[in-house]
Amino acid sequence: MDLSIIIVNYKSKDKLANCLRSLASTDLSGIEYETVIVENASGDDLLDLLNLYPQVRLINSPTNIGMGGGNNIGIRETTGEYILVANPDIVFTPDSIKKIYEYIKVTPEAAIVGPKLLNPDGSLQYSCARFPNFFLPVLRRTRLGRYLPSVIDRYLMKSTSHDEIKAVDWIMGACLLLRRGELFIDGKLFDERFFMYFEDVDVCRRARVAGKKTVYYADAIVTHDHQRDSARLPWYKAIISDKLAKEHLKSWWKYFMKWGLRSAPVLNNKHYAKD
Repeated sequence: MDLSIIIVNYKSKDKLANCLRSLASTDLSGIEYETVIVENASGDDLLDLLNLYPQVRLINSPTNIGMGGGNNIGIRETTGEYILVANPDIVFTPDSIKKIYEYIKVTPEAAIVGPKLLNPDGSLQYSCARFPNFFLPVLRRTRLGRYLPSVIDRYLMKSTSHDEIKAVDWIMGACLLLRRGELFIDGKLFDERFFMYFEDVDVCRRARVAGKKTVYYADAIVTHDHQRDSARLPWYKAIISDKLAKEHLKSWWKYFMKWGLRSAPVLNNKHYAKD
């Protein structure tokens, strides 16, 4: 098997329908692939949807073990040499998967490849970024960020081109292509200590430590119908009443307890964007 496509669903049936519809129209000629949906104990009944796509396999997780854990289940039950993890709110363009697949096959130094993400209105979604420092979530969640916009802009690489292929620190985990086994630890790709959020930053950090590249592949484009659900409320309300915000802050803390406050090692790469 060449490619395993894994989509973790949690209360996203309508968006999943759009994702599968776009996937069915994607050019995967010459690629032997499989598609697996992991229903992460959200209560969504997906049988009617899967009847429309009999080639798609459904795996029901008995409990919600998070985004990384759900993907690990799908990875364990598949055999593709390459693994594409995608959120259910992704809409593929016809050539998007083939472009990143063909790129990673001939680029052994690239451990992770992700496409350019667009918002539903066609505007750019800032999906590649620099590794965060400890105080960045504070700036993004509070009014302090209004006084230091340049710090957030630098983190989101806003002054660099998002129309070129380049190595970056990390890429949003909504759509990532990787090689099976390359970044695995104990048979798992994602560190399940991160229930939700920062699992993508973590795996890209591990790629950096291993001397591998995370590549933002701007020539492949997908739409990501994404909402920052963890930032729906002001920080002083969110830390008390918003479950997603709590998970984000917990993962933020776990990430820095794992990696420390030091900067990540710099990859020797002339194409790495700096400003």
